Amino acid sequence: MGDTTIKSQANSMLDAFKHGGIKTKLSFFIMGASNFLNKQFIKGFLFLMTEILFVITFVTQVIPSIHGLITLGTTAQGVQKQVVDGIEMNVPVAGDNSMILLIFGLASIIFCLVFLYVYWCNLKSARRLYKLNRDNKPIPTFIEDLKTLYDSRFHMTLMFIPIIGVIVFTILPLVYMISIAFTSYDHNHLPPKNLFSWVGLQNFSSILTGRMAGTFFPLLSWTLIWAVFATFTCFIFGILLALLINTKGVRGKKIWRTLFVITMAVPQFISLLIMRSLLADAGPLNTLLQNWGWIDSSLPFLSDGTWAKFSIIFVNMWIGIPVTMLVSTAIIMNLPQDQIEAAEIDGASRFQIFKSIEFPEILLIMTPTLIQQFIGNINNFNVIYLLTGGGPTNSRYYQAGETDLLVTWLYKLTVEAADYNLASVIGIIIFVLSAFFSLLVYTRTNSYKQGGVS
Repeated sequence: MGDTTIKSQANSMLDAFKHGGIKTKLSFFIMGASNFLNKQFIKGFLFLMTEILFVITFVTQVIPSIHGLITLGTTAQGVQKQVVDGIEMNVPVAGDNSMILLIFGLASIIFCLVFLYVYWCNLKSARRLYKLNRDNKPIPTFIEDLKTLYDSRFHMTLMFIPIIGVIVFTILPLVYMISIAFTSYDHNHLPPKNLFSWVGLQNFSSILTGRMAGTFFPLLSWTLIWAVFATFTCFIFGILLALLINTKGVRGKKIWRTLFVITMAVPQFISLLIMRSLLADAGPLNTLLQNWGWIDSSLPFLSDGTWAKFSIIFVNMWIGIPVTMLVSTAIIMNLPQDQIEAAEIDGASRFQIFKSIEFPEILLIMTPTLIQQFIGNINNFNVIYLLTGGGPTNSRYYQAGETDLLVTWLYKLTVEAADYNLASVIGIIIFVLSAFFSLLVYTRTNSYKQGGVS
């Protein structure tokens, strides 16, 4: 639909250029010309000033910035011997800063794209004036155009500042992060002392087939295993807990719900730090088991790789099950009771009712939430970092431990190792994985098919 709209607008622009007079044709070369010739002087002046400022900025700032973006600097920071007051000294000599050059280069490209949008608005204005003249309709004044920003185009007025914020604080950093993946920006090439350069797909090759593959693929496998089990266990046990509490004959339903919701009232990081202390080798749980004579030595809940992974999944259940329980309770309380009662009269067992009536309805409603939880678990930094810190360590891994997810490895590559290029590659891979699984699963669910999406 979007491509069709753009194509139709482009054809309309070409039609206006072919059949329009000098007023319309000039606007393709001098912004605001059509507005000036139709006595829209203020609007024409704004378009013309935009073009003049762009040309000046393009020559003085954009061209050098694009050159810097291509080279990422040619002169490294160094020292030069100089004689000051008869004393020979090493004086620092400023060089190029690859990081600044990259940022300014990307900002220049975004600046050019913004100008192209303003130029497109200039053409749309010329096309509109051409149609008004062709149909012998009055030309609106600047005040009348301005009033539309509070009426028919009020959405543009409201979105102007947020769009600027998105461009500056979201799009530019995102493009910068993606660009880093194609450079040599690591601990050996830290600006401003050192320069980094473009290396193409070398970092991706290092992650997928090179020296980092021995770390990446085990962490990728654990990330997917963790995401599946963390999502599945919380979902299934949350539903079962909700069904158990809402079963007819169970007393104190509100009390039971409150007890489980208390875990949500406590901040997650506090719960995780408490669990980390409880499960430590010398923690209260191991001490208690030893005092009871159940074990002779401490159980490695968090100090052994396999034990730690099971412990993480178990602790996550403690945190995540109440959330699913609450959502499932709301769904169960609004299920069609006549169908359930009819099934009971027909002799259906409790399991058959759950399998054929309750679970399909819960799954239909919770599928988008389930996908969101799965993607959230792929990027679940808090549980891993606060519970194990990614440990225990593994000498075969680069800057990672047995329980590190891709996202915690990304953090370590950035903060501890200063390998920003590898961290950027991991960030791109995480995004691709999240987008792929989201679209793959969601487009095959009943929530999508029954939602009227074509």
